[in-house]
Amino acid sequence: ILDETLGYFADPKVALVQTPQWFYNVPKGDYLGSQAPLFYGPIQQAKDGWNAAFFCGTNAVLRREAFMEIGIRYYARDLLRRLNVALDAGNSIVASAERHSGTATDPEVQEALRGLRASLGQARSRLSGGASAQEVTWELQRTAEMLAKPIIERELTGARAELSSILTDDDENVNQSFDPIQMDSETVRVLASREWSPLGALGSVRGLLQSIDLDVWQEAQPVMPMATISVTEDFATNMRLHAAGWRSIFHHKVLASGLAPEDLRSVIGQRLRWAQGTIQVLLRQNPLTMGGLTVAQRLSYFETMWSYMYGFAAVIYLAAGPLFLIFGVLPVRAYSSDFFIHLLPYLAVNQLFFAVVGWGMPTWRGQQYSLALFPTWIMAVVSAVKNVFLGTRLNFAVTSKTRMAGSDVRLVWPQLAVILVLIIGALIGLGRLAFGTSQDGVAILTNVGWTCYNLAMLSVIVDALARRSRVPAGLSHLGTATLEVAQATARIGGGRR
Repeated sequence: ILDETLGYFADPKVALVQTPQWFYNVPKGDYLGSQAPLFYGPIQQAKDGWNAAFFCGTNAVLRREAFMEIGIRYYARDLLRRLNVALDAGNSIVASAERHSGTATDPEVQEALRGLRASLGQARSRLSGGASAQEVTWELQRTAEMLAKPIIERELTGARAELSSILTDDDENVNQSFDPIQMDSETVRVLASREWSPLGALGSVRGLLQSIDLDVWQEAQPVMPMATISVTEDFATNMRLHAAGWRSIFHHKVLASGLAPEDLRSVIGQRLRWAQGTIQVLLRQNPLTMGGLTVAQRLSYFETMWSYMYGFAAVIYLAAGPLFLIFGVLPVRAYSSDFFIHLLPYLAVNQLFFAVVGWGMPTWRGQQYSLALFPTWIMAVVSAVKNVFLGTRLNFAVTSKTRMAGSDVRLVWPQLAVILVLIIGALIGLGRLAFGTSQDGVAILTNVGWTCYNLAMLSVIVDALARRSRVPAGLSHLGTATLEVAQATARIGGGRR
């Protein structure tokens, strides 16, 4: 991989070079649709022309500088966001303390709360004015400590008096190793934990500020180069790289091989995770509104995200035939010549486009799974929306590369149910036509034909359930090669497009 791709990095703006993913354990026919020749071919090549080639998580060479740059940029952005959240929470805590029954009669507490509220407002203003977040948080923490100190000392004085009274009344329970300093510290902790008291307000605000303290030179900082807003970190990170002005390259040559899932359960789990992650990125990092992207990049990303909405349209396509054949409900106004003049050319051009763009590539399997996995696409959209807006947890598991035990039938029961309904609908329609109970032969034949097409698309599920995956003979590995560092250095200008 390095021998073929290092030359691209002579351009200082190249962040990554992606090569195709190819799997050596895929049997003839690829009944699980693991290989993606259309994506790792015309689609990635077209995106490359728009500087929108996708990073796919593996089989790629990365520039560390690019990833660290966006990691630091988004770390700083997230830190400012958390600081603003802390300031909002601080104001809410102070407001609750001001409503506390004991606050109105205590001028010292009133003064401290007013000072704390003013400090929070000044911190917000300084941040908006471009002041250093580290300086703002440091000064705010010092102010909170200064305001809390006299109140804490007063509380401790009362606590000492109460403890002395208890010890005097019950000398038998005195612990001879009692350390007043330790007890005072514990008293402070207990007092500061009273969230609804004035003292608790001061302690809570200080705790919030300490949780985002920037003056931690002695600690490692959580700078994450990879975007973690989605379960598809590679996709989200790639968009951030492009928004920051970096380039991505697609090198159209298989340079490494890997293992693909060997059972339908693993495939469905993998595709579900891809779809969920893509929808998460759409909802949290919309390419149409994200700054820094070109128009072409926005369209490229949005098209990929929007494609997973196809599951909802697929339900309509699959239901149209049975609705008419079983219940007599026409999916269109009439099957006139105008209908076929518009429909047939569209279908013909669509298939011709696939044939031309994917010339010499097996694209049919990809078309089948695009429709056959419609429940997966719907589940992905619904679960991702619930995750982003309701905080529902997504189940994540690394895709297994070995066959998993157990039946996969229950995972595809919606598809099997649809297949059964389609067969029943086709038989009913042909029966009506054969026995002359329907006069609309054109409509019946059209819907039977559409139903047969859908059955052909869904048949891939039945095929996947019936067959077993095995490693093709003679393809246990792609091959090995030795690369000398000196050779790679000498060829650093020789990357090929």
